[in-house]
This record gives sequence, C-alpha cells and structure tokens, in this order.
Amino acid sequence: MLIEDLARARGTGCEVILVGSAARGTWLSGDHDLDIFIGVSEGSSLVPALEIARRVAPKFEERYAEHAYVHAIFEGFELDLVPCYLVEDASRILSAVDRTPFHNRYVSRRIKGLEDDVLLLKQFMKGIGVYGSELKVGGFSGYLAELLVIRYGSFLGVLENAALWRPGEVIDLEDHSSRDHEDSLVVVDPVDPGRNVAAALALDRMFQFVAASRLFLNEPHIEFFFPNPIPPLSDQELCEQFAKRKSTLILLEFAAPDQVEDVVFPQLRKAEQSVRALLDRNGFSVLRSDADWHRGVPPEMREMGGSENSGLCGVIRMLFELEVASLPWVERMVGPPVWEAEHAKKFVSSHPEPPSGPYVEDGRLVVEVARKFVEASELLRTQVANLSLGRHLGPELRRGYKIYVGREILEIGDPEFRVFMARYFSARQRVC
Repeated sequence: MLIEDLARARGTGCEVILVGSAARGTWLSGDHDLDIFIGVSEGSSLVPALEIARRVAPKFEERYAEHAYVHAIFEGFELDLVPCYLVEDASRILSAVDRTPFHNRYVSRRIKGLEDDVLLLKQFMKGIGVYGSELKVGGFSGYLAELLVIRYGSFLGVLENAALWRPGEVIDLEDHSSRDHEDSLVVVDPVDPGRNVAAALALDRMFQFVAASRLFLNEPHIEFFFPNPIPPLSDQELCEQFAKRKSTLILLEFAAPDQVEDVVFPQLRKAEQSVRALLDRNGFSVLRSDADWHRGVPPEMREMGGSENSGLCGVIRMLFELEVASLPWVERMVGPPVWEAEHAKKFVSSHPEPPSGPYVEDGRLVVEVARKFVEASELLRTQVANLSLGRHLGPELRRGYKIYVGREILEIGDPEFRVFMARYFSARQRVC
C-alpha cells in the first residue's frame, strides 16, 4: 500500500487502517469517500503521520477537527487521511478519532450477513433526507445505522421498532450504560459507554425517520429509497409561486468563508435566527425562513469586497418569507396603568411630542410613535451588519452583501439556488 511504503521510506512506525463503511462492506453505491487512519503509538507525535498524509496525493487540503488531518483526491476517490493514536482501551483515547478503530473492530465482528440490511437502511435514510451526521444534515451517521441493524437484526426490524420510538428512547447493545443522557434518542456507544452515538441527531430528523418508517411499513414504495430529483424552478414557476403565496420574499446573499461545512453550518443556523429575530422585533412577521451554502460563484460576488478566498467558496443565502413587509408609519406603544404615577410620568417623558397621545385606553397610557423602519428591506440594509452572525460569517457579510426583494430574486439563475427554492416551496416530507 502506498501509505505504508511512504511510512517505511520515512522510517516511521505507523499502522494504516481502512475504517468506515468501505472496510465493512456497507458502502453505498455512488459514494466515493474513503477514511484511512494512520495510527502511531500512544505518547508519540502525530506530526510524522500528518507528513505522510500530505504526500499521498498531489491534490489535497489540510483540515482541522480536534487536530489536523488531510482531505485528498486520489484516483477519483475522496480520502480523509487521519492521524490517530493507537490506544489499548477506548477509555484512554486522547481525541475523538482514536475511538474509530474500536468502532471498526466492534462492527466488523457483528455485521457479517447483515451488510445488505445496512445498505437498505442507509439508502432509505438517504432517500428521506435524514442520512449524515454532519451538522448541515443533523441526521443518522453510518455507524449509528450499523448499530441499529445489529440491535434489531434486519432493515425491517429497525423500521418496525423505530415506528414506535418516543423522545428519550434508549438503546444499549452491551447493557453497560453508567451515564444518563438527555438526548431524544440515546444509543450508548458499545465501546465507550459515556458517549451517545446519536448525540448529533436532531429531533426533527429523528421523527422524520419515525414517520417515514411507519408510512413505509404500511405502504412500501421504491421512492422512499430513490425519490424523484427536484428540478430547478424556472422564472415562470417562481413568479407563479410569488403570485400564489402573496407574501414577500427577501433574500440576503454574501460570500461564503473559506471554512469546512461543520464550521459554517452551526453559524449559518444561528445567523438565520438572528436575522429572523431582528425582523420579528421590528414588527415584520416572518412566516418561514431557510438558509444554505451554494457553491456556485456569481460574478457579482467578486465585486462585493469579499476576502481573497471567499469568492471561490460560493455564497451564503438566507431566505425570509414575510407575512408583512411594509408597516404603517405609526405604531402603538402601550404604557403603564394611569394609577402608577411614577411609571406613567417616565413613560410620557420618554415619548415627547408623539404624533398622537398620550391617551388612556383600558386604564393604561397609550402613545402612537413614528416607526424607525417601515420597510423590511430598509431594516436589513441598515441593521444586519450590526448583528452577531458568527466568527466567520459576520466578517464576510460586513465586507459586502446583497438584498433581493420579491421579483428581484429572479436575477439569481444559479441552478443550485433554484433547486433550493423548489425545496422551500414544496416543503414536503414523507410523514403520513
């Protein structure tokens, strides 16, 4: 093996371990990802293993989780080359990746004869949109899927049991849990009882799976595994949606930072909620919102003052659908009861010369004051850069952003964005 040859040439004593689904025969067709661990003895430095990883392929990038690793392209495959420590017991791991070889051994010894069931389960999860533990998805990891098949004995066994899950479900294959977990689904790691394998599983993804399992058992269909692809919306189809919904769509767009998905997406979700809260606080009722990272690079992104690398990383887009996008010039401010003299005096003094008021209504003081912002787009243009949007997203937005309102969204022809809009408008999951 190339990596072992590189290790010998450098005089480095490393153990090369193929882990994950490729090592266990549970690799979904079409996936081209391989996880290769380069193990060094406990107490050694990881630097030699990282140096070897850098030499495997000419095209690579260095990434960082708990420590540095290499992501490379080799003969059409995407490789994650991960240095790790070879510890004797999972309780003595020095970083999370040191646990993976233990996972590999545990599953490999128990999965024989069940590989096809695992493949069915993974494809089912992928088809309904709940497969992948990365933070963008918040779904089921491959390891979690394998443990479920080991626990319930078959693909159908998993679905039959999952259809009955409730929040707080606990699965403990080795009956050795010594720690309480508060997650919606708890699958005790058989090689590390203090860890919940399902900790990254979002509540909504869990119950998408529960609902789809119930539905499939009642009415099996191939589309659960291979749903029809969603085509991008045309200009006409977008206009039809605008006309039908009679709401106002506002899109915020800025350059994406040069970071990996698991760094960007937690910030993206928090940023979306931060912008949504700004709109709600100022009276612009948000019906629904969504956000995504699109890898296409619109020409205008390069003109918006983004950082040197950001334009090459695509764009962040946040979509907000407003029930109300324009508000009256005045708004009511309801104050304290008239009999609370001190509070009433402070309220009146804090609103000098309002357009109307103060007057008494239902025993309370009321004034009508001029709004600072009557258009949602104006609010965003003047205030969004002041929000806390995350360590990496905030600086990119402040370097430059665009706001599209209503039909202005038609200016964006990016097919990835048009599919995003199609998913947004359909918003359908297999639940009942």
